[in-house]
Amino acid sequence: MHKPGEIRVIALGLIRDVQYAKLGEGKGIRIFVSEGYDPVKQQTFYRAMGGGVEFGETSKDALKREFQEEIQAELTNIRYLGCLENIFTFNGQPGHEIIQLFESDFVDTKFYEIEKLVFSEGERQKTALWVDLNRFQLGELRLVPEQFLDYLSSR
Repeated sequence: MHKPGEIRVIALGLIRDVQYAKLGEGKGIRIFVSEGYDPVKQQTFYRAMGGGVEFGETSKDALKREFQEEIQAELTNIRYLGCLENIFTFNGQPGHEIIQLFESDFVDTKFYEIEKLVFSEGERQKTALWVDLNRFQLGELRLVPEQFLDYLSSR
């Protein structure tokens, strides 16, 4: 975790399942996200996977390391999308992130076949899963930060 009052730099990876769109009669695109829960707001939310950039590490290297550490996944076709600023409140605490956003694919196709994956992030158990993009666009589920939708809708 980061100290209160600190701006955190993170690298996140948007991963789409393009085969899902090709297979499905009328099905949209699904994206790989991790599920989070804010106990204060009593709200479930979803976010692209990734994590903190360490001193002396490029954001692209941080992205690769985080996927390796969290779910033992290797990434390929990594493309830089842009930088987002996210000011938010989580668990009653203010947060501020600078997000280096990348788009990428999994090297191992087995990751496209799983529905859900439980992994550990420090002490916490987290879940990564594929979610149909329409569920975020329709407001059924909450994707954070909301600017992610701009990147997903325009492609």
